[in-house]
Amino acid sequence: MNELIPTGKLRVGVALAPAPSPLFVIQDAGGAPRGVTVDLGNVLAKELGAAAEFSVAPNTGELVDALEAGQIDVSFMPVDEERKKRIDFGPVYFLVESTYMVTEASGIRAVGEVDRPHVRVVGIANTTTIRAAARTLKSTTITAAQSIGDAIEMMTGGKADAFALSRDSLPPFVAKLPGSRIVEGGFQFTGIAVAVAKGRPEALAYVTAFIEKAKVSGAVKRAFDAAGLSHLDVAP
Repeated sequence: MNELIPTGKLRVGVALAPAPSPLFVIQDAGGAPRGVTVDLGNVLAKELGAAAEFSVAPNTGELVDALEAGQIDVSFMPVDEERKKRIDFGPVYFLVESTYMVTEASGIRAVGEVDRPHVRVVGIANTTTIRAAARTLKSTTITAAQSIGDAIEMMTGGKADAFALSRDSLPPFVAKLPGSRIVEGGFQFTGIAVAVAKGRPEALAYVTAFIEKAKVSGAVKRAFDAAGLSHLDVAP
């Protein structure tokens, strides 16, 4: 499968966060990435008979750039129309709702209350979530942080009132900021899928079959369970 492993190794791009999710990985004490997408990358590499090599990025926008530049062979990220112009997506394995975490001082409880003058909103640069938030915000604007860690620092440091992210990823951060909450409602619904560079039809066909098989065999669910995400459902 030269299209998928042109270097002889499977180069997998993953996104880093302070807490794991079906998309985000964490790093262990030695700095190695751990999480759902690492497990899926390892299973895919084993099926290909190749070693897996992981590249860790602070946001999925950098993973899009890396795929397009041929620096990695496969990745996992939320799907949106802007990204479809640059890379190709296989099947979705997890459905996500984008919403906001807000501070206690903001007084905000529903998604529609975020779009007010003087509400300071932060999101992650070059992601589907920040693009969707920007499209829906008419009375305020959104600031781009390079990583989830940077965004959380803005929230805990009193420099932001609302943080745009997927609902499944927010609970660990709410637990770290007393009085904060996840608002009712969402502003985007999409899915996390496997992705490869454009112009590699055989690679796309291979990862498509791999994810469909991994969902049926339970490999995706086992990756969720191993990451402490057994309460979440795999996409049909």
